[in-house]
Amino acid sequence: MTSKLKPLMLGGLEVKVPIFQGGMGVMISRAPLAAAVADYGGAGTIASVGLGYGTDENEANFVRASREGLQKEIRNAKELTKGVVGVNILFALSNYEDLAKTAVEEKTDFIVSGAGLPLKLPEVAEGSDVKLIPIVSSPRAADIIIKTWKKRYNRLPDAIVVEGPLAGGHLGFKFQELEAVNEYKLEDIFQDVLKVVQGYIEQYKTPIPLIAAGGIFTGKDIAKFISMGASGVQVATRFVATHECTVTEEFKKLYLAAKEEDVGIIKSPVGMPGRVIKTKFTQRILEGERDAIRCNYRCLKTCDPKTVPYCIAKALFNAVSGNLDSAVVFAGSNVSKVDKVVSVKELMDELVQETEMSL
Repeated sequence: MTSKLKPLMLGGLEVKVPIFQGGMGVMISRAPLAAAVADYGGAGTIASVGLGYGTDENEANFVRASREGLQKEIRNAKELTKGVVGVNILFALSNYEDLAKTAVEEKTDFIVSGAGLPLKLPEVAEGSDVKLIPIVSSPRAADIIIKTWKKRYNRLPDAIVVEGPLAGGHLGFKFQELEAVNEYKLEDIFQDVLKVVQGYIEQYKTPIPLIAAGGIFTGKDIAKFISMGASGVQVATRFVATHECTVTEEFKKLYLAAKEEDVGIIKSPVGMPGRVIKTKFTQRILEGERDAIRCNYRCLKTCDPKTVPYCIAKALFNAVSGNLDSAVVFAGSNVSKVDKVVSVKELMDELVQETEMSL
């Protein structure tokens, strides 16, 4: 794809079309979707969480099953495209370091990491060409990560994703902040992070591109953040409604049918709030019910199976399996605007053309 948009540079790695497809787990952002985005010229992202879930191997050895699942997805993506493909790894995972090492060993192009502060990530990637991209939701988080990485490892982030409160999935905000969402706009957060990062860019004479994320739906949205100083954007929710996304048709139909009032916030065993499409399961959780939990492993650092109300991994796996009445279905705040399933090419064409017109 030939685009008039300025490419996003991650060190010496060029993302020709500055649109990152967000990492969505469990088993939503997989190789076919990531490869299709990368093939277009954008940055495709594989979500590492839960790739071994639902297998006997996962029950016997969770860490090994997760590792092998990630290896398979990265290798499949490389067979499908020569474009830029990376991995999203939740810092909250108990096997975070093992997954990060696997991504580095498989020579993925980049690692995006959020749901906590990935302060030791450069240690895992030392000596490799893998680009490191933390996700932040505040200028303080950006400051801590940059300062720590520079002091400990003499390294700066290759880019930073700035995620606002309208994103789907796990959110780096408190419940009360999400209830007063108009007071925590991505535009304001982005500008505050930009001020912090600009100081480090000037100090170290090294670019640190910012990628805006959370509620970005149209090319007009993309153009707004590029005009504000973003080098690119991350889009997730819209990519679920593509042919290349491997979730069930039931899952996609739920996205197409969702109305504004169907979107809500729940507590997650990850320790963060999560934005979801309401299902029978989430309604029960919101009403205070507790789902029976049997756990042979602890996939989250923050999860205590004896006290948490439900297993987030199982609930997310139920979603992609089509068992929606027993599922947690993550989605961004604009999911009600999704009205059809298209190809990745059609979606990217639309976003790029709208952005170019708006700029």
